[in-house]
Amino acid sequence: MSSLVRNFQEYSEWRKGVARALQDYRAWIGGSDLADQATDQRLGRLCERLVDDKLSIAFVAEFSRGKSELINAIFFADYGQRILPSSAGRTTMCPTELMYDETVPPCIRLLPIETRAEAQSTSEYKGQNHVWKVLPLDVQSGDGMLDAFRQVSLTKKVSVDVAKQYGLFDEQDPDAALEVDENGLVEISQWRHAVVNFPHPLLKEGLIIVDTPGLNAIGTEPELTLNLIPNAHAVLFILAADTGVTKSDIDVWRNHIGNGLGRLVVLNKIDSMWDELRTKEEVDGQLKRQVETVAHTLGLEEKQVFPVSAQKGLVAKINKDAPLLARSRLPALEHALSKELIPAKQDIIRGQLTSEVNEIIGAQQAMLASRSRNIVEQMLELKSLRGKNMNVIEHMMKRVDAEKKEFDASLIRMQGTRSVFTRLSTEVFTTLGMDILREEVRQTREAMEKSRTSLGLLDAVKQFFARARANLIQSNKKTDEISEMMGVMYRKFSTEHGLALSAPMSFSLDKYVEELDAIELVFQKQFNIVTILPQTRTTLMHKFFDSIAARIKQNFLQANKDVEAWQKVVMAPLEAQIREHKLQLKNRMQSIQRIHVATDSLEDKIASFESIQAELDAQKQKMSDLETQLRTALAADLNPMRVAA
Repeated sequence: MSSLVRNFQEYSEWRKGVARALQDYRAWIGGSDLADQATDQRLGRLCERLVDDKLSIAFVAEFSRGKSELINAIFFADYGQRILPSSAGRTTMCPTELMYDETVPPCIRLLPIETRAEAQSTSEYKGQNHVWKVLPLDVQSGDGMLDAFRQVSLTKKVSVDVAKQYGLFDEQDPDAALEVDENGLVEISQWRHAVVNFPHPLLKEGLIIVDTPGLNAIGTEPELTLNLIPNAHAVLFILAADTGVTKSDIDVWRNHIGNGLGRLVVLNKIDSMWDELRTKEEVDGQLKRQVETVAHTLGLEEKQVFPVSAQKGLVAKINKDAPLLARSRLPALEHALSKELIPAKQDIIRGQLTSEVNEIIGAQQAMLASRSRNIVEQMLELKSLRGKNMNVIEHMMKRVDAEKKEFDASLIRMQGTRSVFTRLSTEVFTTLGMDILREEVRQTREAMEKSRTSLGLLDAVKQFFARARANLIQSNKKTDEISEMMGVMYRKFSTEHGLALSAPMSFSLDKYVEELDAIELVFQKQFNIVTILPQTRTTLMHKFFDSIAARIKQNFLQANKDVEAWQKVVMAPLEAQIREHKLQLKNRMQSIQRIHVATDSLEDKIASFESIQAELDAQKQKMSDLETQLRTALAADLNPMRVAA
């Protein structure tokens, strides 16, 4: 088992361990009357986040560099044969995602290339099942799977005009004439996109593998440029060991991949440099020089460049040939990928979960502390009644009644703040709502259709980004107002009534503004010219805007969901403490009233409160144990799991 596969399995076990600890904590506080609906929903969303967590690896290269073979070698060698087609020439003609969804039978879903003529992105088509061609996948037959996978290699011939309409033929390209055959036809992929639903063990655990077509598709398929590659947790950029970095390689690296976390370069096909007329030292020296050259050209550290032979590595794994596997250098790549990718992903998820878990635990601790404090206060009040006459008891009743009236008056004043909260919450969506974004998209498309110049097209898209950004910033100001107002309210109730309240949950739309900026940067890199664009490029710009609109819709949709979730929970701790305080005031009044009419029940009542206090102490201990269990699961490292196994 490779280190990548092993580490991913360990990461999956870590997620399951955290999910179990979360579920145990959620079940216990629910059964202990410590969780309101908002808290239960938050814990439910955290559990769903762990289940839905995905980790994607994209393989990017010019055609015939061995992308599919590398995927076979790393992930599918256990099947004893190639699963993805791999041969001379082009094999992957359209972007292909390998994943697993247990609600759908094993299959290959294929999006016809004709959809490029429509104003919808690939992401939008993913929800339209009727558009896709679906082929069943026989996972019991290696040959059957290989035949099904060959669908991604299929091509068709169309006229130059149709190719232009799809944005797949650039007549300004000096090599464009070479693509046209004697009949005036151009060969293009039969499919625009492929999604393979395959029950591979790693895919079941949330891994997504993205196999891309040649580099020319990076610039013509917006789904790759705007979504699949930027969102991949790791990108393997594959070069040929004998040729190194070409000009097209440099362009794609600088414009679409770039240096950063999870970005590795693979020098594939090192076996082409194995030469019986050279010593091993001479071959190793030649490879070392190639690594140095590639690292310098791409602005990388040499440790980010990995010379391998995917084909020999696959053969070695299938034949259990350890010396050949070592010579292929594939294990070094797998180790580096697992070492850089998986711990980084774990840290991101752990950070997100820890932040929310701390807030939830803090609220529950405050709730228990409030209950305990009130019980202690009531016991002290009752104990102070020992030997006291009725006048003292009546005085205490009046004091509790006055405290209750004061609290009720605070609640009445709070209604005004609630009205402001409701108004601001509504105003957030006047600029964040999906309806206004759809209208912005419609107006931009209309402006692009009317434009007759390249500058007009670019300006229409530029204005769209500006308006979308302004809307996000305006909504962010409203959430800041809500946060500030809630902070004042929390401090007021804490000071006036002794409630154990920490600062309300913070929130910001900054990350959505940053994502918008990142999308715009991709667009600017793709269309960074202000001269007249040929028809093919204007067609491509329209395609890119369709994908931009879809991507930003997803961005806004998630922002809407996050704002709604935050608005539901930001008042939850205060409301929970208010309910608890009202209940305790009511209980205190009832207790003193009962003592007023039956003084002989005083000792029984004190004993009852002492019993309640003992139960609360037991609850505190149980919650502390569950908190420890949850924090331990979150903090768990991957390596100890392997040692324990």
